[in-house]
Amino acid sequence: MNNIIGELCSCQNSEESIFSFVGHEKLEDLCSYFQCRSVAKGEVLWEEGDPCDYAAFIVSGRVEVMKQTEFKGKHVVVGIYGKGAVVGALCILDGGKRAVTAKALDDVSITTISRDSFDRLIVEKPELGAQVMKGMLLSFSTRLRKSFERLATFF
Repeated sequence: MNNIIGELCSCQNSEESIFSFVGHEKLEDLCSYFQCRSVAKGEVLWEEGDPCDYAAFIVSGRVEVMKQTEFKGKHVVVGIYGKGAVVGALCILDGGKRAVTAKALDDVSITTISRDSFDRLIVEKPELGAQVMKGMLLSFSTRLRKSFERLATFF
């Protein structure tokens, strides 16, 4: 359990972390909902179209997120995310399949939350669940703004 607290604390210290809305004293309350995992450089966390069983919060390292193009075997990189970022959360919220492929660019340390644990968090600790969701929404809105800026450079 101390390992998870340490991972969440490390993750919280990032400026854009979804855990920035959760006070240090509340992090221990999140531990039973999260798991720690290490991913080796080059390992694929999930493929586009896979079932969605968890969201990942990056503690260290970088994760590349790619979308399949119309040309078989060709992907476009839609983002490279590091410490404090969340990946794979869209399908946790909407229940769909994975929209992208995620691959470790470095040795990566992540904390994960399964769909069942996320749903349980919302029911059992609604205030804490709302804080985590607020952080997720901030992450999504930041990415969307950056996407708008990138698109504008093409026109």
